[in-house]
Amino acid sequence: MNDNSRILNSVRNIFTGFLGQLITLITGFVCRTIFIQCLKTEYLGISGLFTNILSVLSLAELGVGGAINYALYKPLAEKNEKEVSEYMNFYSKAYTSIGIFIFIVGICLLPFLKYLIKDTPNIKENLNLIYIIYLSNTSIGYFFSYKSALINADQRNYIVSLANYARVILQAIVQIVILLLTKNFLLYLIIEFVFSITENLIIAYITNRLYPFIKTNKKYKLEKSKKNKLIADIRDLMINKLSGVLVNNTDNLIITYFSGLATVGLCSNYNLLINIINTTLKQFFDGIQASLGNLNAVESKEKRELYFDITNFINFWIFGFCTICIILLIDDVINLWIGNRFILDSSIKYILAINFYIVGMQNSVWSYKVTSGIFKKGRFILAIMAIINLALSIILGKKMGLFGILFATTIARITTNVWYDPYIVYKLIFNKSPKKYFYKYMKNILIISLTFSLTSYIVSIISFINNIYLKCLLKLIICIIVPNICFLIIFYKNNDLKFIKNYIFNILRNRIKNSIKINRFYIKNKN
Repeated sequence: MNDNSRILNSVRNIFTGFLGQLITLITGFVCRTIFIQCLKTEYLGISGLFTNILSVLSLAELGVGGAINYALYKPLAEKNEKEVSEYMNFYSKAYTSIGIFIFIVGICLLPFLKYLIKDTPNIKENLNLIYIIYLSNTSIGYFFSYKSALINADQRNYIVSLANYARVILQAIVQIVILLLTKNFLLYLIIEFVFSITENLIIAYITNRLYPFIKTNKKYKLEKSKKNKLIADIRDLMINKLSGVLVNNTDNLIITYFSGLATVGLCSNYNLLINIINTTLKQFFDGIQASLGNLNAVESKEKRELYFDITNFINFWIFGFCTICIILLIDDVINLWIGNRFILDSSIKYILAINFYIVGMQNSVWSYKVTSGIFKKGRFILAIMAIINLALSIILGKKMGLFGILFATTIARITTNVWYDPYIVYKLIFNKSPKKYFYKYMKNILIISLTFSLTSYIVSIISFINNIYLKCLLKLIICIIVPNICFLIIFYKNNDLKFIKNYIFNILRNRIKNSIKINRFYIKNKN
C-alpha cells in the first residue's frame, strides 16, 4: 500500500491531473471541432440527451462508491489488508449487480425515447441503436470501476488519471480519422466503447498488481456491524445522489422538450468549454481528496479547519478568476472555434458563469463533508433542491426558454445547499458557527463583482479593434492580468495567502539546498 506522505501524494495527483487535463483539453477541442464540421448539430443534441438519461439511470449506484471510498480511508492508512479485502469484495458484487440492473432498466426505456424527443432529428442512423451503444458503455463500466476506486482511496489517483488521459488522446485521434474519412456517427461511438473497455481492463490489471491480496482474499466478507454501517451510509448518500442527478442532469431533458435538440446542441458547446475549465480546476480537489480523508481521520479539528480555510481560499481565487474569464471570453472562443452562428444570447453566458461559480465554491465544503463521512446530514435539503429545480425549470422554461431553465438551477442551489452544507461542516467538523464562512463568501462576491466591472471596462476600451484575432488576444491578456492583480492587492495581507507563499518558498528553498549539497558531494568525490 501507499507509504508516501499526504503532501507528496497530493502534489503527484494534482500535477498529473493538470497536465493530463491540458492534453485532454487540446484533443477534446480538436475532436469536437471535427465532430461539428463533419456531422449535423442534431448529433450534439442526441449525445447530450442520452448522456443525461444514462446519468439518471446511474442513480442505481445509490452512493455505494462514496460510502465505500470513505470506509477504505482508515484501513488503507492502517495497512489492514483483510479489512480492505472485505470492502472490495462487497464493492465488486454490488457494482456488478448495478451494471446489470442499469442495462436491463435502460433497455426497458427504449419504447419511451420518442416521448422525450419532441422533434425527430433528421439523421440516417437508428436512434435506438445509438442509445444501446451509450447504454452498453455505461453499464459495462460498473464491472471494473470498483478497482479504480481502490487506487483513488489510496491517494494514487494519478495512476488512474494517466490511464484515462492516454485513452482520451488515442481515442480522439482514431475518432478524428474516422470522422474525416467516413462521417459515420456509429463508428465514432463504437470506437469510444472499445477504448473505454480497454482503459477499464488496464486499470483492473494495474490494481491487481498493486494490491495482489484482493485476488487471494476473495473469501473475506464484511462483518454484520460494518455492513449495517455501510448500508446506512449508502442510504444517506442515495438521497444526495438522487438530488444531485435531478439537479444536474434533467436540464437537457427539459431543454429538449421546450426548445428541441438543436438548442441542446448549441448549449452543449458552452457547457463543453465550461466543463473543461471545471474539470481542470477540480483536479486540485480530486488530487487532495484522499489526503484530506487521511487528514480528517487522524488530525485535530484545529488543523482540519486551518487546511479548510486554505483550500477554500484557493477555491475562491481560481473559480472567481475563471468566472470573470467565462463571461468576457466565452462568446469569442465560440466564434473563433466554430463560428458566430453557434453563439447564444448574452444572458446565457452570465447565468452559466454564475452557476459555474456557485458549484465551484462548494468544492472545499463537499470535500470535507465526504472525507469526514457526514453523509446523513443534508440529504433532505438536497431533495428539496431537486424539487425546486425541477418545478422552476418547467415554469421558467415555458416563460423564458433556455435562460429560465438555467436560472431555475441557480435559485435552487442558492436557497438550499449553498448555505446548508457549510453550516453542517462547521457545526459537526469544527464545532463552530459558520458566520466566518458566510462573511467571507459575501465579501468574495463583492470582490468578484468589482473586479469584473474593472476588467470589463478595460476590455471595452479595445472594442474599436476590428481584427478579431488581435482583439481576442488582447482580451485574454487583460482577463489574465487584471483580476489576478486585483486579487493580489486585496489579499496581500491575508493569512491564507501568507501561508501558501511561505509553504511554496520553503519547498523551493529546501530544493535549492538539496541541489547544492548534491553538487558539492559530486564535486568533492570527483576531485
